[in-house]
Amino acid sequence: MIRKILIIVVIVIVTVFLLTQLVPYGRGHTNPPVVREPNWDSPRTRELAQRACFDCHSNETVWPWYSNIAPISWLVVHDTEEGRGRLNFSEWNTGMARGGSREAGEVVLEGEMPPGLFTMMHPSAKLSDAERQELAQGLSNSLR
Repeated sequence: MIRKILIIVVIVIVTVFLLTQLVPYGRGHTNPPVVREPNWDSPRTRELAQRACFDCHSNETVWPWYSNIAPISWLVVHDTEEGRGRLNFSEWNTGMARGGSREAGEVVLEGEMPPGLFTMMHPSAKLSDAERQELAQGLSNSLR
């Protein structure tokens, strides 16, 4: 009896998972053209920003394999769209691109960015304390 219930539960879970793959949201992995970047204060600042920020805050997102599998794809696309909407290093000529520039260094210093879930999936985006300080200062200098 328990075995039969377990088999039914597994079948339901697999069916729901397969059906979620039919939802079209989350597959739109677009990278619009890079229009204009900020005047970086140094190549090092850009390198740190690229490593820790560009996947969500630029038009140069590297879409990982799991960004094609629902429901994870929904979260990845949502976070990327939200990140680009708050601060986009690739569209620096627009007012929207500069929206989060005043807080950029602050959220890096406070450890809010890059978020823990992102660094868990992208270990190279994890910043040491020294890199965090360096990036925050570089963002402050570059994004004025």
